[in-house]
Amino acid sequence: MRGADAQGANPQLLTARQISHLAVVDKSAVMSPFEKAAEYGQAKVTKHFGQSFALSVFAGAFIALAFVFYLTVTTGSAQSSWGLVRFSGGIAFSLGLIFVVVLGGELFTSTVLSAIAWAQKRVTIKQLLGCWMRVYFGNLCGAMLILGLVMMSKMYAMDGNEWGLNALHVAQHKIHHDWSQAFALGTLCNLLVCLGVWMTFSCKDALAKSLLLILPVAMFVSSGFEHSIANLFMVPLGIAIQNFAGNEYFIALGVMPQVFADLTISNFVLHNLIPVTLGNILGGAVFVGLGYFWIDNTNAKVTDEVPSLHINPITQGHAQNESISEQFQHSSNASQTQYQPSQEDLAMKNKIQKLIVSELMDNSPTTLSVDTTIYQALTLLAKDNLRSAPVVDNDNLLLGFVSEQDLIRSLWSEEFASDLPISVKDIMQTKMLTVAPTDKIAQLLEFMVVDKKKLFPVTDSGMYISGGYQSYEERLRDASATVPSNYPVVEHGRLCGVIRREALMQMFSKLYSPKHDGISHPVEQQSVA
Repeated sequence: MRGADAQGANPQLLTARQISHLAVVDKSAVMSPFEKAAEYGQAKVTKHFGQSFALSVFAGAFIALAFVFYLTVTTGSAQSSWGLVRFSGGIAFSLGLIFVVVLGGELFTSTVLSAIAWAQKRVTIKQLLGCWMRVYFGNLCGAMLILGLVMMSKMYAMDGNEWGLNALHVAQHKIHHDWSQAFALGTLCNLLVCLGVWMTFSCKDALAKSLLLILPVAMFVSSGFEHSIANLFMVPLGIAIQNFAGNEYFIALGVMPQVFADLTISNFVLHNLIPVTLGNILGGAVFVGLGYFWIDNTNAKVTDEVPSLHINPITQGHAQNESISEQFQHSSNASQTQYQPSQEDLAMKNKIQKLIVSELMDNSPTTLSVDTTIYQALTLLAKDNLRSAPVVDNDNLLLGFVSEQDLIRSLWSEEFASDLPISVKDIMQTKMLTVAPTDKIAQLLEFMVVDKKKLFPVTDSGMYISGGYQSYEERLRDASATVPSNYPVVEHGRLCGVIRREALMQMFSKLYSPKHDGISHPVEQQSVA
């Protein structure tokens, strides 16, 4: 097979910038939730200021709209069950976080997860705090925008002015927590928000993400936990109603305006916003973000302490320091038996998981130039017993890829074409599947040999889409991948090697060759590094 797709070749020589490289390893699909969280945090901190701020405004507006929904659902429910009313309000409020996650808003309470990126030294503390500040201010702007529209629409007069009275009571309740209570409620709130967002890292489907967010949000809202960005809308809404609704509004309600005189900006900031914001940072950045970072770091240290096997990197076309026959001898009368996984088995699997492409790639692959004729290329590939070769320029920039199929096809077309292409540049594939030196071998191996859509015929949300029942073994037999077996290894546009399926075969033949007595697992013969 070849390292390029089957699209027609461009007859003109393309520059490196015009070449289209398709990454083989879908990193987002194979990353753990922690790795996705780290990428998520880094992306937020390093995002362009204008884009980040605009998305922050949207997120603030989304949360404000969710609180409008909450107030509408819970208004006029005085005679209903207290718990069920709050639960229904929490379900309604979850719409805000669903908007943020599905539509890509920048919300302060979830953005604090970017502390993981800081802990991994991907970003500086200055970048981190700058990101938090711009997102916080953007959320405030979004909340104020919705607040202005709500006041202009006089929504507070709905249900005989009860909607506004509900908003006043909710806002007033929030400023009457003492400092430690507000701080603790803020911590609990963002613990749930960030855990909800963390769960969405495990799936791609928008519906699945939305469903995962509903219960964590419903819990924090119904339990009265404090969300700083929601409060940036809710308490100012109460202040606005108290100051701008007019005396006739309160007369119609039969309530004295002085009852809500404590709804002031200073009371809001000092008794609610500051402690709740600090609590949100503790619950999200420290408990969830840095907590999972500590767990992942601890696990990595323990893994490194497990005895691992020394595996010599395989360089295609080069002699190895030790031959496989010197390490393992096959007995003519040996028979294989079942064995139980040992500590060395687990160490070997762990070592394979850690292998990267640069350890197994051919560092000095056969290459072609754009001026090489198809006859020279055919002779060179046949001489070196190769199926394909990359095309590079004088600076080793990858320009294309030529396979034996490309060459033979051009020769076959000779009797049908008036002008037979005579150089590699006329037939090379310019849309190539490439890998990076740091890509994991385990991920590349999976891509090479398994069609996961055939093996697991389900949607991202878990819906079975196959016509009839098949066992795992039956599906596995039919799940062969129709992808190339050779891939250029590219770093910064330059070719640094080629990784071939034969190299993986050599690696596994070493690891899984039977021991000379045919009883013990071959890994027990390996030396421990």
